[in-house]
Amino acid sequence: MTDKTPLWQAIADTLRAEITSGHYPPGDRLPSEAALATRFGVNRHTVRHAVAQLADAGLVHARRGAGVFVTARPTDYALGRRVRFSQNLAAAGRTGSHRFTRLETRPCDAVEAQMLDLSPGDPVHVVEGLSLADGQPLALFRSVLPGWLAGFCDHARDHRSITAALAACGVADYTRASTRITAKLANATQAVALRIPQGAPVLRSVAVNLDDGGRPVEYGRTWFAGDRVSLVLAD
Repeated sequence: MTDKTPLWQAIADTLRAEITSGHYPPGDRLPSEAALATRFGVNRHTVRHAVAQLADAGLVHARRGAGVFVTARPTDYALGRRVRFSQNLAAAGRTGSHRFTRLETRPCDAVEAQMLDLSPGDPVHVVEGLSLADGQPLALFRSVLPGWLAGFCDHARDHRSITAALAACGVADYTRASTRITAKLANATQAVALRIPQGAPVLRSVAVNLDDGGRPVEYGRTWFAGDRVSLVLAD
């Protein structure tokens, strides 16, 4: 005699099959708990248990106040000499956008001074925010730029783009001098911003960009949601 499959497991298996077969494409919202409970003739607790298993498997994620959504496929993100967020997303068939949460000018610390070829205490512009792909959080970022880029924060605020703000400051092009990638675990604030569980894997990228004269113009750190991006090394 074989053990019966628990109801929540049977529901999870059904929804998993429908997701993988494309009935619910990446980014789609699943029916509400009430609708699923009616469909399967069970209570909401049973549905919640089934959906929690799908979330643990990375197939869905909850957005507070919005519902449960099918996790988008990992986005290929090229790391090369010219890294441009919007272009990378467009090449993957996605729409990229930024949400800035911090724009300020302050004295630099010793590490920032070393990375940007400045003296400790020299002014720098700091930009922090969230990068999104089709509206879904993809990465957190912090960019530090030298203070000699006059008016950078105003340009960034106007253009909502670091590349456009650099261009407005006279930096028409820049290239990546170095990139270091390290696997980390999301802390509490990163988890909230990226809509992932605390302790979920993130990929931290540390990079320095140079202008066409070889001067450092950006020291950046980015924390990618580990299950939403595939970092690809490019020439």
